[in-house]
Amino acid sequence: MTIKVLHGRTIVLGVTGSIACYKAADLASRLTQAGAVVEVILTDSAARFVSPITFRSVTGRPVHTDMWDLQEHVGHVRLGETADLFLIAPATAHTMAKLAAGLADNLLSVSALAAQCPIMVAPAMDGGMYHHPATQANISILRERGVYFAGPVEGRMASGLSGQGRMMEPAELMGYVRQIMGSGGAMAGRKVVVTAGPTREPLDPVRFLSNRSSGKQGLALAQAAVDCGANVSLITGPVESQIPVGVRHLKVSTANEMLAAVLETIVDADVLLMAAAVSDYRPASFYEHKIKKTDGEAGGFTLNLKRNPDILESVKEYRARSAFPKLVVGFAAETRDVERYGWDKLNRKGLDLIAINDVSETDAGFGVDTNRIILLGPQGKSERWPLLTKSEVADSLVQAVVDRLDDSLR
Repeated sequence: MTIKVLHGRTIVLGVTGSIACYKAADLASRLTQAGAVVEVILTDSAARFVSPITFRSVTGRPVHTDMWDLQEHVGHVRLGETADLFLIAPATAHTMAKLAAGLADNLLSVSALAAQCPIMVAPAMDGGMYHHPATQANISILRERGVYFAGPVEGRMASGLSGQGRMMEPAELMGYVRQIMGSGGAMAGRKVVVTAGPTREPLDPVRFLSNRSSGKQGLALAQAAVDCGANVSLITGPVESQIPVGVRHLKVSTANEMLAAVLETIVDADVLLMAAAVSDYRPASFYEHKIKKTDGEAGGFTLNLKRNPDILESVKEYRARSAFPKLVVGFAAETRDVERYGWDKLNRKGLDLIAINDVSETDAGFGVDTNRIILLGPQGKSERWPLLTKSEVADSLVQAVVDRLDDSLR
């Protein structure tokens, strides 16, 4: 799937001699599928692990292995100067040492020396090498020069030893790439708060009241905001999906906890994207011991509920006093009269925009990766979006927020 922040961007992927080269092939494929133009540079040692044809097959582009074979004048300079990101994955201890010393004895190191773009390395090395004083000194030098690091992570290595030294998995590494590529984007310098997922209201030590929200749409919104360069605080109930790289993550469980976290983080915030599915009610009483069948009457068990605080009402009151957040976007999952309930919520809660969807549809809403949104805004503005992936919905909604913020500055 194409990723907006990577589409059409040029990424030089340097691959050095490590068994983790197989991960680099996967990474090259993911970057290409995301829409990036991937220029692969293989060192001689890397080519002993994975052949150039593998990378050519997944990128659809020639693979560079020797600066003497480049078919253009000072081609290494072009590779370094025209890239949007220079990524070395895996990066061995030897290659990092060369970068720190400014050595330029192969196509990869000379191209890195000529690079005018951000450089990121994903280290990979075996037992004890990462923590060796020489390696740590080289890492310090590179960090001081502005080189970004992703990993390494803990785990089992090729030698059979376990420790810190494994190259980060490509799926997670993609998040670091997106964070760097998004910096300086349309929301750079903006503070964005996103809520996602369900809340859980405890009934007894083993049971709780909740809903079917997976949090996927809220997490996609957080990722889209990171892709635009925003400073993102993400408040989630219990979710299973991977948290986007680059966000400040606050984990909560109940509606009251989410309320406290929201009020704490919206101070001086530019945007609040309230995508969480917050429980409207909670049990009136918490049972300290597990409720047994024998605790109820013969016909069943009566459960009394009490209303949870309305987070958006509290935000509305805070906003009236402070003027923050500057823009608030609400969400509404409905099963009938979708647009009518959406307009009502927009007006009652003082929202700038509201995204509503009919969760009774099998291809949209809870438990699926797609959504069909109606976006309501000021002066009766209404937009019906077609069925989109939740990532596409997030990109479109964040763009609508950017446009709205830009309009407020004119």
